[in-house]
Amino acid sequence: MGLTGILAIFVGSVFVVSTPTAALAATKQFAYTCSGGPFSNTSISVGLTAPDTATAGQSFDLTVNVPSLTLTTAPTTSTTVQATLALTPTGGSVSDAGAKTGATVTSGQTTVPAGNVTYKIAVTAGATGKVSLKPGELKLAITSATTTVTTCTTTSTEVLDVTIGTGGGGDDVVAYDCDLVSGGGDADYPADVNIKVAMTPPTSATANADASITWTGTIQSGSDPLKAPTGFPTTSPKMFVTVKASGAGVPTTATGEATLGTVTIGQAITLPTSVTVKIKPTTTGTVTLTAGDLAFGSSASSPTIKCLAPTTGLKTYTFTVGSSTGTPTTSSTPTKTTSSPKPTKTSTATVTVTPSSSTKKSKTPKDGADTGGGGEAGPDGRMFILTGTALVGAAAVGGLVMRRRNATRG
Repeated sequence: MGLTGILAIFVGSVFVVSTPTAALAATKQFAYTCSGGPFSNTSISVGLTAPDTATAGQSFDLTVNVPSLTLTTAPTTSTTVQATLALTPTGGSVSDAGAKTGATVTSGQTTVPAGNVTYKIAVTAGATGKVSLKPGELKLAITSATTTVTTCTTTSTEVLDVTIGTGGGGDDVVAYDCDLVSGGGDADYPADVNIKVAMTPPTSATANADASITWTGTIQSGSDPLKAPTGFPTTSPKMFVTVKASGAGVPTTATGEATLGTVTIGQAITLPTSVTVKIKPTTTGTVTLTAGDLAFGSSASSPTIKCLAPTTGLKTYTFTVGSSTGTPTTSSTPTKTTSSPKPTKTSTATVTVTPSSSTKKSKTPKDGADTGGGGEAGPDGRMFILTGTALVGAAAVGGLVMRRRNATRG
């Protein structure tokens, strides 16, 4: 029974932990009843999707998920769905209310695929808590005949809530303004792309040495898509991440790059799993980091797409820079030891001088006569003495030989 109780507590704890995680997804379905106009659907389910969190004073994208529809009459030319949703936000406002272009309608077909339209929601500066979005009337039409409208209404009293973050904890959802560098008439640009950014600073760093920062980013549901435009490089395309920095003598910006995966023109670009950005502090202290601009293309200096980050309301990351005195000491010590000849010279001098001094003391008579060279004659004096001794010995031997010869004769 005890084990059963523990198991029950464990299962309950898993449920408690997992339930809030699912609730963090800022998405909700709303039931609508429709009538009139070009579409024959009488009831549809419309989804609203937004980022998990928003930042006060910034904007985020609300995506309206329009389901698959059916036309009463097939169009004679290709066209698109036009959707207009009335929204009542609390804690923010709709920046671009009005009709939006949705899914493509194929000529001669009555089945219309599901599609999305996006509205930009501006969060009130200084707001806290959450932004609540209440959907209202939805009008559907086709752009080739906008005067005929299908009107959909909802009786739901629910709202979609988006938590307002403080910018000091958790991942930071950055609202990037993306556009083509060279301009042009691409329908997907400009785009408002919300990316959840997280930066992992180094655990240790020293002055005058590169510090590695790991940048990760995930495009949020409800955001404008980041698509590869016509002319975008499909061979070794890259993403360039800029990080803004201050403190400890670091440069104001640092950039890292990573190669993108397979890119198809007109399709969404998949961000790399991570990008490494290196920055070099020159003094000790604290370095503060915030998300910077992004670029996509063949080079950072001449990209195809540039995404500008906001200048305020961003989460900050910090790391501490320690002293680099340990490194120079380690490298300079061997140099001094190797290049200094003093120990060798001192040792040699000691060996040379000591024998000379001892010779003088041992061979010079204390009270003897002044003989001039005396004990200082050195090796040359000894050679004379040895030579003389050899001559005397030779003479003695010669004398003995001659004496024996004379004795033999006698």
